[in-house]
Amino acid sequence: MTKVLILGGHGKVALLLAPLLVERGDEVTSVFRNPAQEAEVAATGARPVRADIEKLDVTGLTDLLRGQDAVVWSAGAGGGDPSRTYAVDRDAAIRSMDAAVAAGVPRYVMVSYLGSRPDHGVPPDNRFFAYAEAKAAADEYLRATSLAATVLGPGRLTLDEPTGRIDIVTPDDQGDSATTRSDVAAVVAATLLEDSTVGRTIGFRNGATPIAEALRGSAEWS
Repeated sequence: MTKVLILGGHGKVALLLAPLLVERGDEVTSVFRNPAQEAEVAATGARPVRADIEKLDVTGLTDLLRGQDAVVWSAGAGGGDPSRTYAVDRDAAIRSMDAAVAAGVPRYVMVSYLGSRPDHGVPPDNRFFAYAEAKAAADEYLRATSLAATVLGPGRLTLDEPTGRIDIVTPDDQGDSATTRSDVAAVVAATLLEDSTVGRTIGFRNGATPIAEALRGSAEWS
């Protein structure tokens, strides 16, 4: 049994991920901010824990993460205010990484996006710029930690039915990058079981290869 803590436990991907982990026997804790979300988080089978990760310092996050085997970052500010985007998607994410190291949590999986990198190419006047900057900074920081980390970069998210199949791609690949959130959740779950994903950045979209097989055979992009 693996103890997995999901940060951003009420997010669309997290609500799909938690039941997958619970069903296979993992002990799952899902962290959420809004008390009105508790029932929905609990319905996934995860242990719901309310905490505002935007406001917690490294010490507070260390206490939250202590005793876990793996952390999944699936949180986000949700766009809008750039200052809050930096506060959550960059600063809180980085604090959670420092906390994972301090708490002795060995494994960390970051749910990022296809195209996250320092040279993301998003112009400063684009409303997506703050998110692109924040995610690039957080992903780069994670790669430099001592954690057994994986950065996952799904393409354009959809609410379509799961397919169970993906293609491994780079941000420069042409074509539709559509990726169902259900398949993103399945990729996270499979990543936690696949040691070969440690130390890698994996971009993907819905495709032709079963998820576990694709992850074992994929190459890293950066």
